[in-house]
Amino acid sequence: MRNFFVAGVAGLIGFSVAAWFATPQQGVAASSETYRQLNLFGDVFERVRADYVEEVNDSELIESAIQGMLNALDPHSSYLNPKNYKDMQVQTRGEFGGLGIEVTMENGLVKVVTPIDDTPAQRAGVEPGDLVTHLNGEPVLGLTLSEAVDRMRGRVDTEITLTLSRPTLEKPLDVTIKRAVIKVQSVRARREGDIAYIRITSFSEQTEAGVKRAMKRLRNEIGPEFGGTVIDLRNNPGGLLDQAIAVSDSFLERGEIVSTRGRTTDDTQRYNAKPGDLAEGRPVVVLINGGSASASEIVAGALQDHRRAVILGTRSFGKGSVQTIIPLQGSGALRLTTARYYTPAGRSIQAKGIEPDIVVEQARIEKLAGNGARRSEADLRNHLEGDEAGENQQSSAAEDDAQQDYQLARALDLLRGLSLFNTQISSN
Repeated sequence: MRNFFVAGVAGLIGFSVAAWFATPQQGVAASSETYRQLNLFGDVFERVRADYVEEVNDSELIESAIQGMLNALDPHSSYLNPKNYKDMQVQTRGEFGGLGIEVTMENGLVKVVTPIDDTPAQRAGVEPGDLVTHLNGEPVLGLTLSEAVDRMRGRVDTEITLTLSRPTLEKPLDVTIKRAVIKVQSVRARREGDIAYIRITSFSEQTEAGVKRAMKRLRNEIGPEFGGTVIDLRNNPGGLLDQAIAVSDSFLERGEIVSTRGRTTDDTQRYNAKPGDLAEGRPVVVLINGGSASASEIVAGALQDHRRAVILGTRSFGKGSVQTIIPLQGSGALRLTTARYYTPAGRSIQAKGIEPDIVVEQARIEKLAGNGARRSEADLRNHLEGDEAGENQQSSAAEDDAQQDYQLARALDLLRGLSLFNTQISSN
């Protein structure tokens, strides 16, 4: 490893010196300083290898040095070793060979948060709250969550046996599950009365298709009474730039979506919308908060600048930079910040975030105590009865959830108000 490293540094120095001597005197001075710094790095590396209190691994030292160099640039540039690079590809691809369970760690065991709908785990009867104690007969205790997940993932059509501990069972249960292609759902959707609610948890390769499927299904369910769309981007950390552009384009008829600007003017790119609006001109409200970052802010900024949506919630995270993944042969990849992105109005939201049009902090909705209720006509003695008896309407589970989510409840109220206003305007 040492010879390889030294040869690599020597090659870099030789190339650099040749290039710099062909430039003016300032370039020669710069090459001399760089040469000195590289020698310093080599000296420190050799000293650590020879004199550190414990034996060290050369590759780990070099990887740490690379990581330190990149981390000093900004919080988002980093080196991805082969394993981390593979994990990142799985996340952005949105599908992998596995069982279909969302898991966490509890007291050293893997705890099932929820089985994903229509996956091998759900069909095998895995339930939320199950504790996975063994994988193929080997104890989970002592493994990290990442190690346990790696063992549960694998080639499609191969089997794995999970030993489950469940409070309702007297003894552990062995479940053998055949792995299948699992598609990570970055889009979840439901109907809220006459409103389409679209929740985007991240921007993976599946996001654009998921939004289009969800909108088509909900438009058909709601029918002509369709009043608008809520796009929930809260706590969405971002993801793929092209998917953020595609989702923005899905609700815009024309105009710029976002531009990216690098070090030179030649690096500038602009992305424009094509005709076609999934909401067909109906009102749109976008929910954001401090956890909405990067790709989420691209969508919110584009729809806000074009006045296509009302942005509601709290200020977003403020990550306005673009990272490029540069594969390194046999050695993972480099995640390097190569550009800043700008909203259609030319705003850079780096370290500033997207300011919502309507600021709504998250809160909990509680009914006032009965003693504070106001009296009505029905409370008066000898009041006249109404012509028709009122009917109690039971709200759906989705509506109950919305009432527990203050920001979503306000978004739905706003959309219904806008829909009613537009209906009245068009009828006059």
